[in-house]
Amino acid sequence: MYAALWRVLPGPWWVRTLILLIALALLLAALVFWVFPWVQTFVAPQDVTVQKA
Repeated sequence: MYAALWRVLPGPWWVRTLILLIALALLLAALVFWVFPWVQTFVAPQDVTVQKA
């Protein structure tokens, strides 16, 4: 799968690497700003307290 993706991307190796890094950054940004907040609505936070002995 990764080899097929590498062959489809245009340009020399450094352009392909740059494209993949930008795509990875966009994916991470989408996760942080949209996916994780949406999932948080379904997960109830636990109230955890730690006490000294």
